[in-house]
Amino acid sequence: MRTQSSATAPPPIAVDSPAPERPGFGTLQAALGVVAFSLTFPATAWGLEGFGPWSLVSVRSVLAALIAGTALLVLRVPLPARRHWPGLAVVGAGVVLGFPLLTTLALETSTTAHAAVVVGLLPLTTALLSALRVGTRPSRTFWIAALAGAAAVLAFTVQQSGGALTTADLYLFAALLVCAAGYTEGGRLARVMPGWQVIGWALVLCLPLAVPVAALALAHEPVHLTAHSVTGLLWVAAGSQFAGLVVWYRGMAAIGIPKASQLQLAQPLLTLVWSVLLLGEHLTVAAPLTAAAVLVCIAVTQRSRG
Repeated sequence: MRTQSSATAPPPIAVDSPAPERPGFGTLQAALGVVAFSLTFPATAWGLEGFGPWSLVSVRSVLAALIAGTALLVLRVPLPARRHWPGLAVVGAGVVLGFPLLTTLALETSTTAHAAVVVGLLPLTTALLSALRVGTRPSRTFWIAALAGAAAVLAFTVQQSGGALTTADLYLFAALLVCAAGYTEGGRLARVMPGWQVIGWALVLCLPLAVPVAALALAHEPVHLTAHSVTGLLWVAAGSQFAGLVVWYRGMAAIGIPKASQLQLAQPLLTLVWSVLLLGEHLTVAAPLTAAAVLVCIAVTQRSRG
């Protein structure tokens, strides 16, 4: 496979020259990513019905890497430039390995409603890391709306989970930090290479670690294949780990990391809807009120000037 600097690399797939996209289309892609991510916790809960936490995370990474690697090979995508590999390592450590493992461990003892606290804080954390790493400077209106939306989501999800802190919270807050770092670095890289290649190369980079971990985990953790466990595994691998991240990074590249991250304010509410439909969990009457508040905050952040 040739390096990106090769003079014979095909121009249509050069990783440093992605085609510009309209902001409106970028918002749509980021929103589709949020919908895909909102199914991650319910799908993980399904997967845990038949797999251990280490098996579920490692196998999902292997499957997603095989999908991404096949696409990269078929399209003959050249290797990224050497300067991009550190950023891809951050994406892999945060999004491919760290966040899935930490949240899966948390979901062994936590409900999906409680875990939604993580994604409630994720937009604000991503915007903060973006300001530090990429140098973005959102407006005061943006920050006020972002903080208000985060507060509304936190109040709702904490109330849903009873407000009690558990050992799972350590996993959840750690997952929040590593995921925000991966999103920030992935959004930065998506400005210079297509979004699907960002997550594709990050997945391939993690494959040498994921394969032996999967082999060890499957040998030591019991596996009970059911319709729920297989469906959950396939979704977190193909939907959350690959397809969702493809459109998410493309969306971030088009509309900017801070504005894209604020679309995730709707993710906990979507997750709770899926939890009711797929897991049989119950919601309070506060859900529609919180949803309305979040939608207002999203509208303000999307219209504010960065």
